Amino acid sequence: MLRWILFAVFVLIVELYAFQAVKTLTKIRWVLIAYQILSLLIVVYMFYSFATQFDRSVGQTKHTLFTIGLFLITYIPKMLLMVFMFGEDIIRIIGGFLKEFVGTTDESFLTTRRKFVSQIALGVAAIPFLSLLYGMTKGKYNYKLHKQTIYFPDLPDSFDGLTITQISDVHSGSLDNHHEIEHAINMINEQKSDIVLFTGDIVNTHAWEMNPWIEAFRKIEAPAFGKYSVLGNHDYGEYVTWPSQKDKNENFEAIKDLHRQIDFKLLLNENVKLKKGNDEIALIGVENWGVGFKQAGDLAKASEGVKDNDFKILMSHDPSHWEHEVKTHKSNYHLTLSGHTHGSQFGIEIPGYFKWSPIQYRYKQWAGLYENLGRYVYVNRGFGFHAYPGRVGIWPEITVIELKKASNVA
Repeated sequence: MLRWILFAVFVLIVELYAFQAVKTLTKIRWVLIAYQILSLLIVVYMFYSFATQFDRSVGQTKHTLFTIGLFLITYIPKMLLMVFMFGEDIIRIIGGFLKEFVGTTDESFLTTRRKFVSQIALGVAAIPFLSLLYGMTKGKYNYKLHKQTIYFPDLPDSFDGLTITQISDVHSGSLDNHHEIEHAINMINEQKSDIVLFTGDIVNTHAWEMNPWIEAFRKIEAPAFGKYSVLGNHDYGEYVTWPSQKDKNENFEAIKDLHRQIDFKLLLNENVKLKKGNDEIALIGVENWGVGFKQAGDLAKASEGVKDNDFKILMSHDPSHWEHEVKTHKSNYHLTLSGHTHGSQFGIEIPGYFKWSPIQYRYKQWAGLYENLGRYVYVNRGFGFHAYPGRVGIWPEITVIELKKASNVA
């Protein structure tokens, strides 16, 4: 009950300051009334949705995604308005003090400045509003192709030039546009890579979420070395309340079977050898292992039969696994492919120059390529989306990685 009271107080304060900004700019009665009615409807809808639609036995749905998106697109801009107007209130208090005791404050100047601050505040607030709106309508399907070449001195000769297409974090329960998904899958097929790897989170929670998308993802063409996948933290059904353990187990088995239905070989703490000519490399897939998340991954079991001097590609959904175990492991795991972070689905990225997202304060490796003593991890920014139904600045990603023999560097 306390959290709802605190939430209501927060909403009330934000709304009061936002209304003051609007009221400073216009005295037209019908505009102010329309603004108040719209704000009230949004508040009522959100309280209703948060109170009745967030069902722990169901988990994330398109309705809850919309509600979260509506909350963000409404209150991030209004919170910016509040910051500006609160700052102006502080200045006005100081001005009132000066007028009372010193007599140096011009009231007309204060009024003019209040209007100017409101104009600036609304202009600034328009930036996140328009960005979040774009992210929910277009940005979530603004697929970007990221290409990366990585050099290894001990890459077997036959695999010099091997290309890998990686996708991650499909979150099929959030997807809602078949045309855009078909376009993304066409992008995958156009790369003509030697192998396709999917690094987990095929659903938000339930196996049935993938049913409308099976035919589309089955169209991902099988290249020379095949299509392989691993599980992510959302694939275990950990974030809802189940009627029984039996229901949870059946859902988990159905999720694993989804990979078969889209013609991916699911690696469950196991490995396969990719052979070309007289050479081979080990492709190792662990179940989810993450700090603060389910740790079903067993690197030792997954690496059974793999020799220390074998060239190794590891699929592990959560990059914290690389940070906490893989990068310092006695056996050299040359390249780890991860996802999980989504790049927070929000940030600023200028390729080759600048990259920022709030997720970087949680994960050291959160998007792109990282290296430690010749061992690499690549973190895919994610194919789908979750929680916030959009993307701003950190766009959905299809990755193509080429492996090259270090001696071939010009």
